[in-house]
Amino acid sequence: MAADGIDLGQVPAHVACVMDGNGRWARARGLPRTEGHAAGEEAMFDTVEGALEIGVKWLTMFAFSTENWRRPPDEVRYLMNFNEGILTRHRDDLDSKGVRIRFAGRRDWRVPKRLLRHMDESTALTAHNHRMTLTICFNYGGRAEIVDAVRSLAVDGVQLDKVDERAIRQRLYWPDMPDPDLVVRTSGEYRISNYLLWQLAYSELVFSDVLWPDFRRENLFDAVREYQRRERRYGGVKR
Repeated sequence: MAADGIDLGQVPAHVACVMDGNGRWARARGLPRTEGHAAGEEAMFDTVEGALEIGVKWLTMFAFSTENWRRPPDEVRYLMNFNEGILTRHRDDLDSKGVRIRFAGRRDWRVPKRLLRHMDESTALTAHNHRMTLTICFNYGGRAEIVDAVRSLAVDGVQLDKVDERAIRQRLYWPDMPDPDLVVRTSGEYRISNYLLWQLAYSELVFSDVLWPDFRRENLFDAVREYQRRERRYGGVKR
């Protein structure tokens, strides 16, 4: 089995992915960048299947950042339609597998209303599921999330001496989402790219040279094996 060597009793409860390398994958094949995004769909859902196979409870994927609006307009339009299509193609299957779908990010004027409607429908359809929570970060930025949490503190009239980590966490997009145990970034890049900045304080980071369209569950399993070889101390000393 591809999952051989994984201790199923020590699987990370929450895995977060930065799905990077679609453009380079397409360029290497003489294809438009949009073809790289299309090829990344299979990678995304094979990774979801792999996470379900080994018992990951929370899987979070970085689909579209607050900085991605700077890309060429035709690519942005494609990504809006593509993400809408992903929902309509996969949400019933995810629902049948017990996956709860959520979205994290700003719901501002730049996101098409039709896409927002599909997001809300997918969330409502799968709200009763508990096997795994799949959070799709869309129009998301880690700094933006912290700014929005601080704004909520001000709107709520929280006094300065009451502002602490708990008060901020309660105002993140999904306060019940546990911090990622493992973060996987593909394509050989070694940076966080404004992803889950509050939540990543003690996450284990694994970087893969595989471009996202070529990523499969076996690559996820490799990252989990690497995670299981590490010792997590959270700033303390293991005695």
